[in-house]
Amino acid sequence: MKGNLLFEKEENWNVALKSFKSARAVYEELGKYGDLENQQLCRERVQELDPNIRYCLHKIGESNLQTSELVHIDEMEGPALDLFKAKLEAVMAEARSQQAASMTEFNWLGHKFPISNAKTRVSILKAQELEKDLHGPTANSLTAEKRLIVFDKIFAAYHEARSCIRSDLVTAGSSENLKDDLSALDKAIGAVLGQRTIERNQLLVSLAKSKLNKVRDDKTEKVTKPEELVRLYDLLLQNTADLSDLVSSGRDRKPEEVAFTEECELKSLVFRAERCFYLAKSYSSAGKRTEAYALYCRARSLADTALKKIQNLTTPDQVTIKELEMLYNDSRSHSCIEHATGVMEEQKAPENLSKKISTLSLTKNDNKLEKFLIEKLDSYESAVGDSNTRGIPRIDAFPPAFQATPRNPIVLDLAFNSIEFPSLENRMKKDKKGFISRLWR
Repeated sequence: MKGNLLFEKEENWNVALKSFKSARAVYEELGKYGDLENQQLCRERVQELDPNIRYCLHKIGESNLQTSELVHIDEMEGPALDLFKAKLEAVMAEARSQQAASMTEFNWLGHKFPISNAKTRVSILKAQELEKDLHGPTANSLTAEKRLIVFDKIFAAYHEARSCIRSDLVTAGSSENLKDDLSALDKAIGAVLGQRTIERNQLLVSLAKSKLNKVRDDKTEKVTKPEELVRLYDLLLQNTADLSDLVSSGRDRKPEEVAFTEECELKSLVFRAERCFYLAKSYSSAGKRTEAYALYCRARSLADTALKKIQNLTTPDQVTIKELEMLYNDSRSHSCIEHATGVMEEQKAPENLSKKISTLSLTKNDNKLEKFLIEKLDSYESAVGDSNTRGIPRIDAFPPAFQATPRNPIVLDLAFNSIEFPSLENRMKKDKKGFISRLWR
């Protein structure tokens, strides 16, 4: 409590650090005794105290907090971390503002774009700090889930920077030079966003591949299907095409931009080979051997073409080369398997057809069907027994048979119109008429 009080007042950091360390030592000692619930509670309290200790060391000057530590602390939960998160975010924002004061331009593919807005500089600087966590020496220590969280924060920072740039474009007025600089900066940040989107989707592909052939121990765990990988590679192809179009849209293209466009085309070729391979897997799982064989052959051809292009580069990526070699070998082996399986199924098709035809019967089945249960309610017979000796219980006929139903008689007699009745004029009584009535006729 003393440490939290000094922490909130932001004074006597040495005393606060000593109090936090003493509390951590007490919790560590208490965690050795008691039941499991008490030990777990003590461990949680120790984990909540560690960020406070690191923050006190930072204020004293004996430690420097990195952005990756901020990401880890955001994922932690506990009542004692709310104040710490607020203070840490304020410290990080202040540090970014100080660094942004010296940041005057943004470098991308040989171009230098001036940055005049302070909010834009802070947002770009925040994104670049997070990128160091992904590509720096501590990148291997981050799990896939934490890397996805960092990607989301990078996207948020760059989108914030683009919104500031577009607001400046609206207020730029008639200054054409300023508008050109802001448009070029917006294009550069959009291209960086496209690169990070491709990297994030590649991370999702690696996660999906790890679950593709994994044996599912837990029934609730989701197993990846080849169709999901095909969808991810469709997204990667679209991202690569958009990024290539964005970079090649300028008039005066530098050699760095030309090389970047060629790199995008090569990536697109690799993604096409991978997509074709998993599309073939999808057809194979559906039992379509001909389509699967053709797609495996196409994937092998694309992998071979991409492999030759990468090997001709001055600095080829060895990781990509190994992946393409593995893809080439897998495509070749799977195409052979699909070809052999298709031949076997084609040879067994007449035999299977003859077996099915042999079971057909042209005569009526003489087996007497068992009565319905509703017809033998007075006699008890157990419905549970050997499935080989006793058939399936039959409760009642469904749908029921048609039955005649009485209804009202038809009122309209249609036969009356076709009957010819005899003439009755000779039997009718004739009226006697006088002289005057004849005149009126």
